[in-house]
Amino acid sequence: MSKIKTHLQRIILRLSNIKYLNRWIILMADTVLSVLATLFVIFSVSLFRHNGYSVTTTCLLCGFSLLSMLVVSYLFKTYANVIRHATLRENWRHFVAVAGKEILFLVAIQLTGILSENAILFVVADFFVTVVLQLAVRVVMLNVYNVLRLSTYTKRKHILVYGTSDESVTLAQGGSNVYMMDYMVSGFLTTNPNKHSLRIASQPVYYIDTIDELKDLAVTHNIEGILFPSPKLAQKEEKRLVRYCENLNLRILVVPNMEEMKNGVINRSIRRINIEDLLGRDEIQINMKEIGTLLQGKSVLVTGAAGSIGSEICRQLAKFDIRQLVCYDMGETPMHNLRLELEEKFPRLKFVPVIGDVRSEARLDFVFRTYHPQVVFHAAAYKHVPLMEENPCEAIRVNVYGTRNVADAAVKYGIEKFVMVSTDKAVNPTNIMGCSKRLAEIYVQSLNMAIQKGEVSGKTKFITTRFGNVLGSNGSVIPRFKEQIKNGGPVTVTHPDIIRFFMTIPEACRLVLEAGTMGNGGEIFVFDMGEPVRIADLARRMIELAGFRPDKDIEIKFTGLRPGEKLYEEVLSDKENTKETPHPKINVAAVREYNYAEVLPHIELLTKYSTEVRIPEMVIEMKEFVPEFKSKNSVYEMYDKK
Repeated sequence: MSKIKTHLQRIILRLSNIKYLNRWIILMADTVLSVLATLFVIFSVSLFRHNGYSVTTTCLLCGFSLLSMLVVSYLFKTYANVIRHATLRENWRHFVAVAGKEILFLVAIQLTGILSENAILFVVADFFVTVVLQLAVRVVMLNVYNVLRLSTYTKRKHILVYGTSDESVTLAQGGSNVYMMDYMVSGFLTTNPNKHSLRIASQPVYYIDTIDELKDLAVTHNIEGILFPSPKLAQKEEKRLVRYCENLNLRILVVPNMEEMKNGVINRSIRRINIEDLLGRDEIQINMKEIGTLLQGKSVLVTGAAGSIGSEICRQLAKFDIRQLVCYDMGETPMHNLRLELEEKFPRLKFVPVIGDVRSEARLDFVFRTYHPQVVFHAAAYKHVPLMEENPCEAIRVNVYGTRNVADAAVKYGIEKFVMVSTDKAVNPTNIMGCSKRLAEIYVQSLNMAIQKGEVSGKTKFITTRFGNVLGSNGSVIPRFKEQIKNGGPVTVTHPDIIRFFMTIPEACRLVLEAGTMGNGGEIFVFDMGEPVRIADLARRMIELAGFRPDKDIEIKFTGLRPGEKLYEEVLSDKENTKETPHPKINVAAVREYNYAEVLPHIELLTKYSTEVRIPEMVIEMKEFVPEFKSKNSVYEMYDKK
């Protein structure tokens, strides 16, 4: 008996995994149903006629029905619709197709004269019977498919969908969708008392106001989680309902968005909410169409293309109609992964992966003269503060000398625009990394001014973009906290009062593209980073979202500020230090302008010191040239002027 049951389960599983019925099977089914409908009408009419229809007439009518259905099915492609994804709009299309069949049917009847009377009445009856039969079979097939699919998921968790909007209702009705297979919607949860006791899509609507009411509801109906249709709605309830769920150990779920599905972030399931969802904010609106128009047909070079920011810039650029995308990075494995991703998602894109170091003038010259880029996005940099504090010469060699190499090559080969990715740590720097990025800013800005004044021959427009921490970037705090929580703690925070500004990687990169297209040369664009986040609070929230209690289940340990680290990052969009642009979230920093002829000797001297690893002389030169550079919690404080 158990063998028979197992065999049946395997058959059901195979049937449920059939994605789409063959279109020829659907065409044949529709044609057969059309003929059956005609036979039904013939039989029904014969009941009210004494002599009925002859065999010849019956055969002709069935033949006309078959041929008419084949013709309209071909014209309207009704057999190509995926039945399990059918919508009301597609049913109307089917409705019109059957109407077309009846018109052809009527024409054939009139031309042959096989029905001497009531031909129109016959065709009308045939129309209704055909529609009912074909739609009924589709409904049965859809329900059978859903039953088979759901029968393979015996331990589904009961959840409530937040809200009663169209989005929520659609989500609840999509229980057979692949990403809902592990869950069963048991109702809707509303914050509107007027909707209490309603039923929507055959499911009850529950109203809760307090955590005790949610607890009673969860116990009574065996609820294991709340599903939010979007992260934005979860943010709205972050201080109330999300907190309730954490305290009651209920799952907090969000439906996967299209971008996540495309990027393969989720796999066959809705996911638990992330801290990134709660830290998010209203998405900054970017005119991607205008950016696409400006980049259309151009060759674009991205340095540091395999890094967190560089790779996302490449993904954004790949969506535009550019002539080719040249990706330059020294990391072999990350570049290989980026290549596989872009070739899979953008098969029409002309993608050129180049392994190279920005410190190599010869390699850069080869790339510029071979691939003739017209726009450069310079994202190559060393970014980790503690590492650069310990390896200061490499910070200068990559972030300053490397930037100079790329910028000089851009001028030499007549690049139209050069967009450099910088950081908020370049503002009043307290560490080697921040100062190295400020030096890079000074070089490209002074070079731009020299070109505008005619002191340097060229046409390149240099634009700099500054922003703060990006969520989920390589080596950032959130992936580290996740790993520490996964390992049982402790979660390490450098200081109880340390705060940072956060932005998502896609948002930051879209702003880079926007700033790059709006810039006229010489600007340092700064982004509105929103509200600052206390890192200790971030750690607590991540522990809670993982289902643990801070300082009880998982310890938060304060380790002290790292070398060069400061408690508070600068507010980039301070109105006193910036000028407005047409975009409300992008401003232009008001900074001192440097003369290129004065800057160049300092850059050359720093390059010399870094190459020779003369650290004291190099740091002293950095502090003299960038007087706002004051080291904090660092061995280099001794070189600050008192």
